[in-house]
This record gives sequence, C-alpha cells and structure tokens, in this order.
Amino acid sequence: MDKWIAPGRVNIIGEHTDYNDGFVLPIALSLGVVCAAGPRGDGLVRLTSAQRPGDVVQVRVRELVAQRDRLPGWARYPLGVVDEFVRGGHRVDGVNLELDGAVPISAGLSSSAALCCAVTIALRDLFAPELTDRNMVEIARAAENGFAGVPTGLLDQSASILCTEGHALFLDIRAFAGKETAGAEQIPFDLDAAGLTLIVADTGNPHDLADGGYAERRAQCEAAADALNLPALRDATAEDLLRLRDPLLRRRATHVVTENARVLAVADRLRTGADPRAIGELLTASHHSLREDFEVSALTLDLAVEAALDGGAHGARMVGGGFGGSIIALVDHADHVAENIINRFATAGFAPPRVFTVEPAAGAHKLD
Repeated sequence: MDKWIAPGRVNIIGEHTDYNDGFVLPIALSLGVVCAAGPRGDGLVRLTSAQRPGDVVQVRVRELVAQRDRLPGWARYPLGVVDEFVRGGHRVDGVNLELDGAVPISAGLSSSAALCCAVTIALRDLFAPELTDRNMVEIARAAENGFAGVPTGLLDQSASILCTEGHALFLDIRAFAGKETAGAEQIPFDLDAAGLTLIVADTGNPHDLADGGYAERRAQCEAAADALNLPALRDATAEDLLRLRDPLLRRRATHVVTENARVLAVADRLRTGADPRAIGELLTASHHSLREDFEVSALTLDLAVEAALDGGAHGARMVGGGFGGSIIALVDHADHVAENIINRFATAGFAPPRVFTVEPAAGAHKLD
C-alpha cells in the first residue's frame, strides 16, 4: 500500500480566533500521522493503528453512520473522513487504512487533525483526485466536527494541509471560508537566521477537546456576538466590548478582539523582516489573555510559561484549545530554557515535561 503523511501543527499565535471568523498564524510540525491505504472491493473499511496494536476495526461503508456510536472514539476520526467522501458522492467500495502517529496525543498539537488530514489526502488520491486542497480542509474539518463530535474551527486542518516548509501560514478565516484562494498567505519564518529556536514543552497534562470546555467557550463567543448583534466576534471593536453587560461574555470577547490584533501585529512584524524577537512580547500577552480572559490555561501550562520566561525566553504561551497540553517559547538558548522548565516541574512535584524544538515543516503529502 502507498503511504501519505499529514503533520501536526503548532500555532504561533491566534488561539480560539478561528471559529470567530478571525486570524491565525500556525506552522506545520515535522511530526505527523502516516496513513497507509489501499482500495478493496468488498464494501468494508478495515482500520488499524500502530498505537493500538491488536485493535482492528472493521465496518461496512454503507453502515458507517448506523455503527458510529459503537465505534471506538479514536476510530471515529478516520472513519468520519470515509463517511464524508461517501456523503460527497465519491465511490468508495472499501479501503484498508493503517495508521501510525508521531504527534503527541492530547498535547495541543492537533494530533486529531493530522489523523483526519492523513486519511483525507490518501482517499483523495485513491478515489477523488479532482479534489483541491481547500476541499480536503473542508472534508477533514467536517469529519472532526460531525462524526467525531469535536466543534473545531478551520485552523488545525488548514495548517496540516496548507503549510509549507520554512513558513508560517497567515490565515484570514472569513476570507478563506468564502473563496478558494483568498485568505491564505505564506510568511517566511526563518528563526535559524536570527539565532533563535522555537521550543515546545508538552506538559503531560492531557486535554480533550471533546470534553465540553471547548464547546462551552465557542458557545460563549457566539452568545457575545449575538448580544452585540454582530455576525461574529471578528467584527467586534474595543468600544463594542463596553456594551457587553455580562462580565463573563465580556472577558471572552476581550480575548478574541485582542488576540486578533496580536495575530495581525505578529504577521506585520514578520512580513517586514523585523527581528523575530520582537514578537515575543505578543506571545506572552496572548498567554495572559488565554489565562485571564478566556480561562483555558492550567496550572502546568502557567508553570511552564513562567519557567520559560525566567529562563530567558523572549516570549512564551500555551497553545491549542487549552485545559492542558503544551506551551511554546521563543528562545536564544534552547537547552537552558528546557532545563529550567524541567527543573521547575520537578520542584513542583510534576512529572517531567517533554521538551523539543520545532521548525516550520511541509503540509500533507504522499510519501515516496
């Protein structure tokens, strides 16, 4: 069978802005999910995962919806992609899917989107080669939203499909949702040239976007936009925030409004070739907003950010949906900052975090 890979992502900045029609700036990771796939003609989907040895899932294509609630949670992501192809009128008479993932699970690095995108690009090449990159983003997102039941925005799937090596992807979600080619821009992101490194610290405190917290924040943002009589919080201004009487909704909206401004500021600084160190303060401000206004941080995330900054990081923040997962830090000396984070966790009695460096990698593609 042929193999395809789709990467996880880390978001430089722009958290919880995608489902508010706002702006995001992710990069793809070199870590990804590999999907080996091949067609079969008996109407069955046979699914295995290297991370779940001995766990074989078989289901008939025509019974995917009926069997959904009986399927293991992890299997709903790839099988949801198969269902989306069928819903789209593409003939899938059966397929073998063998998965192997290297993206840490529940670390805020979009392992689920990488999984969906790896299967999507494989099925595209096998059954529907006319589909565009934009189509694949929509299919992968629909599978995660519908079949898997996780109400994500477009950020994760767009990053996994569209990112290019050496660049950050600036995405205007509203523009991208409206047209095939609008709204996406590749911005050079060469930290090596500036003597900088981007590190990820996986705190080992897992998060689960299907557990309700993420959906609750999304509903609160929609309620705030409705209260302001706006299509989405992307359209809100600082003056609008004063009109929100509910203090909880005001805090949620404040994060979205200020985070969108931070994304635009970071993108502008990178476009002009400014020293990337200049974005550090905006990364840290993002974390403060996610902690105070959006309330999606966690003790381990705050500890890791604090340790990174104390160790000399130019900026640091939590990434992903929150409630656990990972942080990023922009640093001159990766080893020193990593050691500071690990030591701080040990002093606090936490298990050691996994700390590693990342560089902007290529999006989903077929392996040679």
